[in-house]
Amino acid sequence: MSAAAEVSDSTFKSEVLESSLPVLVDFWAPWCGPCRMVGPVVEEIAGQYSGQVKVVKLNTDDNPGVASEYGIRSIPTLMIFKGGQRVDMVVGAVPKATLANTLEKYLDDAPAS
Repeated sequence: MSAAAEVSDSTFKSEVLESSLPVLVDFWAPWCGPCRMVGPVVEEIAGQYSGQVKVVKLNTDDNPGVASEYGIRSIPTLMIFKGGQRVDMVVGAVPKATLANTLEKYLDDAPAS
């Protein structure tokens, strides 16, 4: 089972914008090679920060509404939302450390050792 839940145009508001936890959204598409590369990194992050961060994936082919609303021009794009606001984003297939460091700026408490 995937640690990252799938969201859609219709569930984005309730799953992401209304989440009490910070949310990492992976904007991806099945045909995108770099998306497949970053996928396992996103899954690792989901496991590592379970309970601290909600991790979701949005297929931009199936859900063009949210993708266009946030101006997604290239994928993969990883966006961090907190309190219903986009607070940061990382574009492209990045190493896990880069993504983790970006995410940790928005966590309410220090990561468990």
